[in-house]
Amino acid sequence: MISDSPNPAWLAVDFGTSNTAVALPGAGGGVRRIAIEAGSDTLPTAVFFPPRGGMRIGEAAGEALIQGEEGRYMRALKSVLGTPLLHETRLIGGKRQSLSDIITAFLAELRARVTKALGHCPDRILSGRPVHFHTSDPARDAQAEADLLACYRAAGFTEIRFMAEPEAAAWACQAEIGDKTGLIIDIGGGTSDFSVFRAKAGRVTILANHGIRLGGTDFDRSVSMAHVMPRLGHGGELRREMGEGLLPVPNAIFSDLATWARIPFLYTPDTRREVAAMLRVAVDRKRLSRLSTVLEEELGHEMAFAVEHGKIAANNGEAKTRIEMGYVEPGLSAPISPGSLDLALRDHREALRIAIQETLQLAGLGADEIGAVILVGGSSLMQLVSGLAESLLPGAQIHRSEAFTAVVDGLALAASHQGA
Repeated sequence: MISDSPNPAWLAVDFGTSNTAVALPGAGGGVRRIAIEAGSDTLPTAVFFPPRGGMRIGEAAGEALIQGEEGRYMRALKSVLGTPLLHETRLIGGKRQSLSDIITAFLAELRARVTKALGHCPDRILSGRPVHFHTSDPARDAQAEADLLACYRAAGFTEIRFMAEPEAAAWACQAEIGDKTGLIIDIGGGTSDFSVFRAKAGRVTILANHGIRLGGTDFDRSVSMAHVMPRLGHGGELRREMGEGLLPVPNAIFSDLATWARIPFLYTPDTRREVAAMLRVAVDRKRLSRLSTVLEEELGHEMAFAVEHGKIAANNGEAKTRIEMGYVEPGLSAPISPGSLDLALRDHREALRIAIQETLQLAGLGADEIGAVILVGGSSLMQLVSGLAESLLPGAQIHRSEAFTAVVDGLALAASHQGA
């Protein structure tokens, strides 16, 4: 579905929690993806700021972190849209800036890379967006889209339109399934989106869209809280400084440390002082001292990557694997298995089940009327997603799309068919 003769009027942009991609509608109903990362159609949505400026994005950001360079790494930027955290300023890269500034800088660099690849960059874009940035909060949801719109405009784009990401994926996949009624299950880094659609004669009709704020970063958080954080003191106890009895170790720092978008904001004197105060009265000083090490040496993202790798290994059926934590303490690790992964993600499975059933209700269809299920997004590779789809929709054919590019392909096709 690749064409070398794109229509330059509109640029399709899938700005994702974990990965970003861009494409153009092409001649003959095709799509031309633009390699915005060397040798790749997708770019990790990550940034790295050395102490004296010079932002790096994508693979270069991850490489700087892996090589242990001094600086600030950030990922899952999209998840803060619509929240007060977006506009809080911090000293990052030698100057005070907000996450809104950083998202704008990321999109401006994206625009520059498109310009380098094409010799120009369209000023008009069709951007994907989750059905809901925030579940059951219309005001915050609207604010999130307004925030992203403002970032696009600040990055130099003049006209921006949005399309629900699962709706875009339906455009990309309709040729594969033929004339059927299908369900898109799009599990991304920060949200889960669902569309029931009817494909006929090369056209797509959306019957219902639905979405919840749940994605791969939430899976990672739950895996981390269940497997890793207890080795840093989570679930432990503190002696009272006055009087008898014990108090539980507070949960907030561990929760933030297990959340990709919040990790950089833990590296503050106030947080370190809070942990030092807890350490003085901790029943299990050894475990809590590891938390102090993580904060002092800023090891949160190394730990998050290790959790992600452990999750993937257990999801692939590796019965005996471990989440490595030797960077915190020599020999330290946490076992993870398919069974423990399943237990950690139990609540998320139930949330997905309810959301799928609600999507069918919105479309006014029963499970037996769905002829195809199309799995989209990197986190759709989790066994719990395909297993859930098979159990709820036993008569549907399960299709795995291009997990990381289906949305951007569909945006480009929709722009071409609809004239945006």
